[in-house]
Amino acid sequence: MSEFQTVEFSVDDDVALVTLNRPEAANAMNTRMGEELLAVLGGSDSPVAGARCVLLTGAGDRAFCAGADLKERNGMTDAQWLQQHAVFETLALALMDLQVPLIGAINGAAFGGGMEITLACDFVYAARTARFALTETTLGILPGTCGTQNLPRAVGIRRAKEIILTGRPFSAEQAQAWGLVNEVCDADDLLPKTRESAAAIAGNGPIAVREAKRAMNHAVHRDLKAGYRVELAAYSKVVPTADRREGILAFNEKRKPQFNGD
Repeated sequence: MSEFQTVEFSVDDDVALVTLNRPEAANAMNTRMGEELLAVLGGSDSPVAGARCVLLTGAGDRAFCAGADLKERNGMTDAQWLQQHAVFETLALALMDLQVPLIGAINGAAFGGGMEITLACDFVYAARTARFALTETTLGILPGTCGTQNLPRAVGIRRAKEIILTGRPFSAEQAQAWGLVNEVCDADDLLPKTRESAAAIAGNGPIAVREAKRAMNHAVHRDLKAGYRVELAAYSKVVPTADRREGILAFNEKRKPQFNGD
């Protein structure tokens, strides 16, 4: 893309800083942001391709990413929804294939797709004010960018079922205790702490780091893409439902949805 509107990035001392930049919308991911993140993080021709480590955060102090932009999704046809989701699916696969380490600096709320991006990071630091949730089932949908696959690997299957099936938010301290977050920091210390680890990684042998990441991912993620195909098949079943349309409409009308199971 010739001009980035929703993502900022820079590379300094072999460390790339990528910032989700829609603070007026709680950094919610619209189609444009999905395309721009894919352009920045996907492929050998990306503008941060030469970095040895990537640090990912959100603009402002309120949210890392509130998930998909439900205002943009309000009123979408099934075809439009699936067309947008294809962008998000490609991004999820690009994050799986990213060879260099990706560290999350979660500065605020990470809900829905924002939490799924968090789960796609190799490891994560979070501000004390950060909150997490996979709220999709409360909207009549389900996590569709590898959340059902990455969350059980991070926190265990029983905790993952509780998080996804209830859709309830939880704190940064709970996220750390459950294995989702490596360390909880004061807000002012979040980026310095993350940069410190990123700099340590960037100072190590780049081939060794890349191959160590690949070997560790093989140990626990060998069937990740096969599992993601199952998730996408399940996701495709909810898109044409009346419940999905009701969930998004209720969110935008600021009321509790009335799900009928159809």
